[in-house]
Amino acid sequence: MQKRKIYKQLQQLKADGKSGFAVLADPDKIAPGDVPYLALLCNEAGVDYLFIGGSLLMAHKMEECISSFKAESNIPVIIFPGSPAQVSPSADALLYLSLISGRNADLLIGQHVVSAPIVKASGLEVLSTGYILIDGGVPTTVSYMSHSMPIPANKPEIAVCTAWAGEMLGNQVIYMDAGSGAQRPISAEMIQQVSSSIDIPLFIGGGIGTPEKVYENCQAGANIIVVGNAIERDPMLIRDLAQATKR
Repeated sequence: MQKRKIYKQLQQLKADGKSGFAVLADPDKIAPGDVPYLALLCNEAGVDYLFIGGSLLMAHKMEECISSFKAESNIPVIIFPGSPAQVSPSADALLYLSLISGRNADLLIGQHVVSAPIVKASGLEVLSTGYILIDGGVPTTVSYMSHSMPIPANKPEIAVCTAWAGEMLGNQVIYMDAGSGAQRPISAEMIQQVSSSIDIPLFIGGGIGTPEKVYENCQAGANIIVVGNAIERDPMLIRDLAQATKR
């Protein structure tokens, strides 16, 4: 029986009305030789989690990146998989993502069936995650690869009902994402309405690039803020973004 260590941490954040910060690293966009420096920055900034994965993962460097990061840091590594192939027992946990905002059966259950034997044998802590794609103003890799329409940014009631459905279906976490490179991050209004409507932790990602936006999302009820692209452009942002979740 898995100890559910990370999930208990997330539940505590939700219960306490607090927030944490996760750096999202795409192995296709980071050289393994740069990972020790990323680990140093994360350690110094008090980052809570490293999310690792990508929609394509063409370079097959995930295992090397995880090992390199864990050699320099005790920060938990959570796989944010873009395909059933993105599983590594070297990580601490895996987001078992169901795209509940879409209507693609393969991403609701199909790929899970394919990956189940590998995930079961990995020994990873598995976090059942209802993944909700929100319109961020531009087409994203996720929407293209999944053949799914995002929820309109001005329809928080649809996001709430989708999150309710995920929670009642047994998801342990809701992850709302505007997608990589989003021009428009998810609104504080939508975050507040979803967060106040569910009893499980809420992750928010996509288009977040300033401490002010991080703080606004935390005040609205986000439990984990996930940032990738902005940090790829400027790794020195990690400290300010992470500290904004602790105000």
